Amino acid sequence: MTADKHRATAATLLPLVGGADNVTSVAHCMTRLRLGIRDRSLVQDAALMALPSVLGLVEDDTYQIVLGPGTVARVTPEFERLLTSPDAPATSLADTQHPGDAPQEQITLRNRCRNKEEGSARQAGPQNPAPQSTTPPTEITTAAADLAAQGATLKARQKARNATPVKLFLRRVANIFVPLIPALIGCGVIAGLNGLLTNAGWLPALVPALTAIASGFMSLIAVFVGYNTAKEFGGTPVLGGAVAAVIVFPGIANVTAFGQKLAPGQGGVLGALAAALLAAQLEKQFRRRVPEALDVLLTPTLTVLLTGLVTAFGLMYAAGEVSLAIGTASNWLLGHGGALAGFLLGGLFLPLVMLGLHQALIPIHTTLIQQQGYTTLLPILAMAGAGQVGAALALYVRLRRNHSIRTTIRSALPAGFLGVGEPLIYGVSLPLGRPFITACVGGAFGGGFVGLFNQLGDAVGSTAIGPSGFALFPLVKGNHALGTTITVYALGLLVGYAVGFAGTYFFGLSRQQRADLNAPHDAPRTRGEGEADAPAPDTSRVGNPEALGPAFEGVG
Repeated sequence: MTADKHRATAATLLPLVGGADNVTSVAHCMTRLRLGIRDRSLVQDAALMALPSVLGLVEDDTYQIVLGPGTVARVTPEFERLLTSPDAPATSLADTQHPGDAPQEQITLRNRCRNKEEGSARQAGPQNPAPQSTTPPTEITTAAADLAAQGATLKARQKARNATPVKLFLRRVANIFVPLIPALIGCGVIAGLNGLLTNAGWLPALVPALTAIASGFMSLIAVFVGYNTAKEFGGTPVLGGAVAAVIVFPGIANVTAFGQKLAPGQGGVLGALAAALLAAQLEKQFRRRVPEALDVLLTPTLTVLLTGLVTAFGLMYAAGEVSLAIGTASNWLLGHGGALAGFLLGGLFLPLVMLGLHQALIPIHTTLIQQQGYTTLLPILAMAGAGQVGAALALYVRLRRNHSIRTTIRSALPAGFLGVGEPLIYGVSLPLGRPFITACVGGAFGGGFVGLFNQLGDAVGSTAIGPSGFALFPLVKGNHALGTTITVYALGLLVGYAVGFAGTYFFGLSRQQRADLNAPHDAPRTRGEGEADAPAPDTSRVGNPEALGPAFEGVG
């Protein structure tokens, strides 16, 4: 039955993204189905967002459909199976209509709300007719539609600004690590379970096996990073893995560089990334210059030989020093100024995401996990999502009469609690302006709380990257008892929720905004005794990103 549900979800998604001919690549991370799209105009965003299984849409270098953890891993194989099936729709639903046919009703949030209202009215029966709304049907979703359009405009503009060589390079670096997240999560959870068994003294015969299972991937992660790096930068993937394998080979301990004996694993993922990137560039040069008759012999040999020598006598030492500096700096920063550092990291993380600079943190997270067994930065950064959830809850309470925005918030909150913040950011808080700022303040206080405990000696880390919010609980690890670490993380989330809620409730909306967003467009605002004539609603801020004013100066 479950398989049928996921198969039905995939079958519904395919025509809405333009059909099989419009999909060039398929992949998934922890929560998102990532699609390469040939013709963007064939994708029906509104119809996708109207599907109950779709939690949000994210457009980056790929078109990403947020389905949630667990669901996406089951829908993706069904989607891939449909792409290769002879019965797969080759084009979108819109292309199957013929001239003269009645236009198919577009599935939108407005239609969805209308259908729900009509269904409720039918259930009420003729004896209990539903009260007639004073708001015209077309107005019920005006605010949400305007916010969605405004958020899409802001996002597109920010995406264009982020298309710089440095940011595009960082995005490609992130693409190297995203496929590794499932293994990091799986091994991280097993490591946590193994720690519980070890501390409790249970199943001692099983503990060594679990240790091998949890640590095996991390001991060879450099090889996987090398493989993905070469693949991402246009080289032969297995050659990237081959040169990265030099780093973890035990015999490297017999090599001396810069007067020091090398250690297996020295340089870690940073050394593997650099080695595979060099190998990809050298391979391209050899392919251009080596005669075709000798290419199959000379190109791989020269690529592995030259890159291997550079790795052994240069890159391993250099990357090892950088990795050591990253670990030392992280420990010093949180040990001496944890509260302030956490406040800044939690508060500035979402602006970093908008600027595209958060991609640079992924190799840092992975390096810390490889060195210490967990990254102390991720739980702090996860507080940014808590601030967004708190802000959304405050808007839900404040805008009691705006059914459209409340519907958007209700649909996006489950994903927000699981750490997927884009639907709330681009659908609600960012277009409104101030709520995005107050959400960042909530994230800052949550990060400061977790950072303070790091400063006091209670380190809170994560054994994997990717999850956030509630989804991070199974991966939480620290230097004290697991119960203490989980409690600190949970309290940090609560602080983020509370401050994000309070800040947004009291300061997130101006009086005029509350009046405009809560009142029907056709209901004139009454004048109280002694009150001057009410000014006309300021509609210039709705649907006009430029009118957001100073709130976003410096963000992008």
